[in-house]
Amino acid sequence: HVQLVESGGGTVQVGGALRLSCESFTYIREFSCMGWFRQRPGQEREAVAKIHVDTDSTYYSDSVKGRFTVTQEKRGKTLYLQMNDLKYADTAMYYCVARRAGRVDCTGDYEYWGEGTQVTVS
Repeated sequence: HVQLVESGGGTVQVGGALRLSCESFTYIREFSCMGWFRQRPGQEREAVAKIHVDTDSTYYSDSVKGRFTVTQEKRGKTLYLQMNDLKYADTAMYYCVARRAGRVDCTGDYEYWGEGTQVTVS
């Protein structure tokens, strides 16, 4: 049974930083890719950061590249998203995601989703 639990969201001022955590009930090594999606008010969910678990290769959307960093706890159960230089446009619900197979560039659908954690930039 896979369960992902996000934490670390909150309210932060423009230019500030937050670190989100995603606790998996199973070891991260069981997944091929993990990552973070977000849903801004009135918009569809979008992928912001992904990581290939075996190779540590990372992928970012253009809107967060250079500001966000996704990392994993090697041989552990936690995924992180360090968010720096936050902007108003980063206000969203952030979801941790994972999958067991798929393309090595981590594109495509994800089968496991957390409940989300809210980030508000004011």
